Amino acid sequence: ALYASVVERFANEVHLLPHTCPGLVGQIEKGDLEGEQTRAILEEALKPMLVQGIDTIVLGCTHYPFVIPLIEDIVGEGVRVIDPATAVARQVRRVLEAHQMLCQLRSRSSTMPNTRFFSSGNPQKLQWLIRKLLARSATVSGLRWEGSLLKEI
Repeated sequence: ALYASVVERFANEVHLLPHTCPGLVGQIEKGDLEGEQTRAILEEALKPMLVQGIDTIVLGCTHYPFVIPLIEDIVGEGVRVIDPATAVARQVRRVLEAHQMLCQLRSRSSTMPNTRFFSSGNPQKLQWLIRKLLARSATVSGLRWEGSLLKEI
């Protein structure tokens, strides 16, 4: 419903060719950002669109920015790739501010607070993905459900 609403409001005069790229998220979560299978998934989605003359691709998943270089390699220079992550980050900030949950720095010279990572899945896998996809080291704590509460392991 949200997608349909956004299309109706902002893309009424635009010809859209939506594609969900089945399997792409799994490839990215495996850390395969440019392998044969990842390329095949993207080519299956993008080549028919190229034949129809697309000029812009709007990414619709938080995982997809990790394969922007591969997307650009497939579609070439004539197709613009839009990553909405910055807009999503601004909205997250607005929501956090509205709920008084935004961490405020003490002064401009302060360093950013430590980022804590949690996973209800395999913490080591997330730790590896952070290192692979974000090029930073991180400690990941495990979480599990106890009744209706989420507890740190």
